[in-house]
Amino acid sequence: MKRRFWLIAVVLLISGLGFAQPKVLPAYTSLGVTTGKAGGSLTLSLASAPQTFFYYGAIDSAIQNLANQMFDGLIEYNLANYQIEPALATRWTITDSRVYTFDLRRDVRWHDGRPFTADDVVFTYTQIVANPEARGGDAANFEGVKIEKLGDFRVRFTLPKPAPAFIHYMRLPIMPKHKLLPFSQEGGKPRAEINSAWPTNVNPEEVVGTGPFRLRSYTAGQQVTLVKNPNYWKRDAAGNPLPYLEQLQYLIITDSQARVAQFLAGNIGQINITGAEFPDLKRRETQGAPFRVVQFRALFGSPPHIGFNYNAKNAELANLFKNSDFRRALQFAVNRERIIEDVYNGLAERASYGVAPLSEWYYPEVARLQGRFDLNAANAALDRLGLRRGPDGIRRLPSGRPLEFTLTYGSNSAVFTAIATILQSDFQRVGVKVNLQGILAANLLGTGRGADWEAILLALGDQPDPELRTPIWKPGGALYYWHQATQPTTPTGQPQFNNFLPWEREIYDLWERAASTTNFTQRKALYDRWQAIAAREAQVIMIAKEYAVGAVSNRYGNYIYSLGVIPGFNPVPLMFQR
Repeated sequence: MKRRFWLIAVVLLISGLGFAQPKVLPAYTSLGVTTGKAGGSLTLSLASAPQTFFYYGAIDSAIQNLANQMFDGLIEYNLANYQIEPALATRWTITDSRVYTFDLRRDVRWHDGRPFTADDVVFTYTQIVANPEARGGDAANFEGVKIEKLGDFRVRFTLPKPAPAFIHYMRLPIMPKHKLLPFSQEGGKPRAEINSAWPTNVNPEEVVGTGPFRLRSYTAGQQVTLVKNPNYWKRDAAGNPLPYLEQLQYLIITDSQARVAQFLAGNIGQINITGAEFPDLKRRETQGAPFRVVQFRALFGSPPHIGFNYNAKNAELANLFKNSDFRRALQFAVNRERIIEDVYNGLAERASYGVAPLSEWYYPEVARLQGRFDLNAANAALDRLGLRRGPDGIRRLPSGRPLEFTLTYGSNSAVFTAIATILQSDFQRVGVKVNLQGILAANLLGTGRGADWEAILLALGDQPDPELRTPIWKPGGALYYWHQATQPTTPTGQPQFNNFLPWEREIYDLWERAASTTNFTQRKALYDRWQAIAAREAQVIMIAKEYAVGAVSNRYGNYIYSLGVIPGFNPVPLMFQR
């Protein structure tokens, strides 16, 4: 009898090992990755305090950074070649360009020990991502998508039409159904209730993910502490468990110069820096400072642009801002070359719309269509609009009032402050008075999505496929903030087509066609046409695309910063303390 029970136990053990599916990472020798040692801690920084610990409860850079460490998606990016590879999904098939079937990784546990299953995937996408009331959701891209559980470890997404970029949406963080059900429509609550999950005063034990670190504590406005998930499902190339580090600590430091000072003092182990900060840190490195500075042309990242409020409260300004001739005139007064050299110290390049110059989707004619810095051309264009100068040198609106507006920018960003100052000076030279209004950079997007602004200096991220930026660049999208009159009046409604400008309708139709075109060459032609129109009309005025620049203390190994901090690209579990 004892032998029989022993055999049953062995069979169960072998069976369990068969189902366990840890992911073994590539060696990444081309990136200089070596086998690390377990233990130690790393201190990082956040530019703002988190608004929530629920990833989908706000569009918030702080929780996006933290979520990279606490949660996982079905897919992720290879750290060396940026190609999509399995994460919480082990494999997938695509049938008829519309049906995506994912097999899920077994033996993955939430931070509280509960098993991860297909229920969590279906819940995340039906109750959160596709929820039009979720502030950080993406309902528009999941309209008409049928999401089904085919078993405990298999899910299927059936699309109403082909969507070539759909696979990228599978990198979105998967949330625990057993924790968030009480906040969901499935749990009997209104759809908007999901945004109230996991406020910043939540018990940290309630915030559970499948990621390499879990929430330990939060001191409001000061720091966030994460600790190692001992049951994480990834291994290094040698089979050692990840992450190596025992703890991540994030200090909340809103001022960029203060962050650099804390890094130089040794209180922060790694920072992302700007081209403006690069020369001093690089000089210190060459003189023997105990850190390393790296820089790459950036595929991701957020190039700043000037957005004009087409629906500004001042009707005269609104009419002017909607006029492409006015925006083109001011575009001539934007000295991108000076900004690249003086602000970014040469570590930037001209930017396009939603895709980086490094991307296969980039349209090379954008730079020509944007034009060059030419104050004579700017003055001539403004003259043609009938905006004559007054005795003080400032042009006059048709009402006789001075042509002046307020430019809102991130005053805690050295880069934004420098760009805003240059713009103010050069616009003054063509008779346009700009009043600068500084706010926290973390509040810029929220301000832009409101009504009380005139012009804004804002940065929105590039992505590997233009479709992933649909809410920003497709007229009527949730983040098409500069012309809010095009947006639906209800979360699930249609755009207000009657408020579209003619060129906006053309862009909208191009995006509609590209979203269901599976042939790469045909899609590329459609997105080229979109970029051409956006540049020709100066939809917004793109400034520059900064390189990815970072610095890391010599106390740490396996630092990778070729893409930056984005969902689905997370090298931190490989970092270790020497």
